[in-house]
Amino acid sequence: MTPFLEGVIAGYAIAIPVGPIAILIIDTGLRGGFRPGFAAGAGAASADLTYAALAAIAGAALATLIQPYELPLKIISAIVLIGLGAWGLWRLLSTPARGSAQPQTVESQPAAIGGAWQTYVKFLGLTLINPLTVVYFAALIVGGGAKSLDTLDGRALFVLGAGLSSLSWQSLLAGIGAAAHRHLPPRFQTSASVIGNLVVIGLGLRIAAGLILGGA
Repeated sequence: MTPFLEGVIAGYAIAIPVGPIAILIIDTGLRGGFRPGFAAGAGAASADLTYAALAAIAGAALATLIQPYELPLKIISAIVLIGLGAWGLWRLLSTPARGSAQPQTVESQPAAIGGAWQTYVKFLGLTLINPLTVVYFAALIVGGGAKSLDTLDGRALFVLGAGLSSLSWQSLLAGIGAAAHRHLPPRFQTSASVIGNLVVIGLGLRIAAGLILGGA
């Protein structure tokens, strides 16, 4: 198996499991269409690419370096997820009170969702605060789960494959959200966004509960 194909498999393995980032990407596409959804997915994929590159370069040393910061990063992740979910709920539920009963279109969303660049940076940061991504890539490379990575070219192809596979999956999620944005009634879109934000809050609470119970 070539290093590029190994990177593709590794990228899908880290990107496909449903988590808060995937839910937020779909929700962004649901509310604003494909462009902001793609920007969100590109931010997440860029973080995966960055961590794959760092793991390919530093390997076990990087995983060891990050380990002491795992607890504060998990605390930050829990706070950010709960905060994002709560803010999303507040925005969705307060919109009717402001008299916005008209269905929102892609053109009406930039003020609510932000420009593509801001969305990209937001999701890049959200994904970067998850240290498990770099630990996963480092363990895969150092532990021998990925072969033929003993050369610079091999590692570069591995990183490229991981980044492209992650981007393709995140783009699919953005497309799913955008399709719903075009074809589902506004009320259903709002209900789906409410459920998505509740799931994000639940994931944040699960992280917090794990920290509390783990420290008990």
